[in-house]
Amino acid sequence: MLVLASSSPQRRAMLERLGVAFLQRPSGVAELERGDPGAIALENALRKARAAVAPGANEAVLGCDTLVALRGVVYGKPADETAARETLRALSGATHEVLSGLALLIEGSPARTALARTAVTFRVLGEDLLDWYLARGEWRGRAGGYAIQGAGAALVRSVDGDYENVVGLPLATLLDLYPELLSG
Repeated sequence: MLVLASSSPQRRAMLERLGVAFLQRPSGVAELERGDPGAIALENALRKARAAVAPGANEAVLGCDTLVALRGVVYGKPADETAARETLRALSGATHEVLSGLALLIEGSPARTALARTAVTFRVLGEDLLDWYLARGEWRGRAGGYAIQGAGAALVRSVDGDYENVVGLPLATLLDLYPELLSG
């Protein structure tokens, strides 16, 4: 049985779309926010997976952490609308990187980890567009303060890489990490 160590409705929907049987067991661990973006994403994914392990259970526990980075600065989930506006202003007209760390823990096996990277270029965001987007509240709980699969698509000029990674679960990377996922 796969256990998803996340409460993310996007991740849940993506696994459901694949027809994968799984349980959600959010771990609620504190996330690192400073340091090398790739190392942070991987460490956060490992922490989430470890916190969701039920000792002795015959489970595969998947931890995932998605973050946005621009010129070495990590943009996590904004605390409030002011922080969301500041984040989106920083990303305006620039190409940022969306990184997702994946960690898979199966009892008796070494941890499997992987890192997905996708480049996302934003349009130049004027105040009217920012006001429009922020009024939707979609920024809440979103790395980088936007949801590309929703109204946040209006902020994006282009995506170079795995679109699913930007949504929050890089399926191609997950299947490379855990090819057995689709065989059961």
